[in-house]
Amino acid sequence: MPQLIEHIDAIARKLQRDVLYLTFSREHRQQQTASKEPTNRTRIIAWLDQEKIAWQECGPVASENSFSSYAGQIFIDTPFDETNEQYLKVQAFLEHPDGTMRFEGVCFYVVPLEFAMKNAHHDEPGFWERWAENF
Repeated sequence: MPQLIEHIDAIARKLQRDVLYLTFSREHRQQQTASKEPTNRTRIIAWLDQEKIAWQECGPVASENSFSSYAGQIFIDTPFDETNEQYLKVQAFLEHPDGTMRFEGVCFYVVPLEFAMKNAHHDEPGFWERWAENF
């Protein structure tokens, strides 16, 4: 069944805050899928669910110059705040103390609200319909 997947920058604008975002490399996803072992993505999602940390599938930052299919990205609904206990738990799970990732093929990003606001015009009624007509 088709799903409407929001872009990560639209989520930041809706929440009016910086947002956490995970991406998964295509090569690593294919290698893990071929081996029949759980993927790093499924391991991460299982941990988020176990810890009762909300997450949702999302798209990359929206672009008026290109589009791409869904590639497994997820938004983690935890504020980016280095004093927030839940953020620190997520960070410790995903990263080593030196900031490198614990999971191969996974990238952990913060999308600042200030950056997301550069696409605020995408939220205007009819923007994407007009864009599609001129694509």
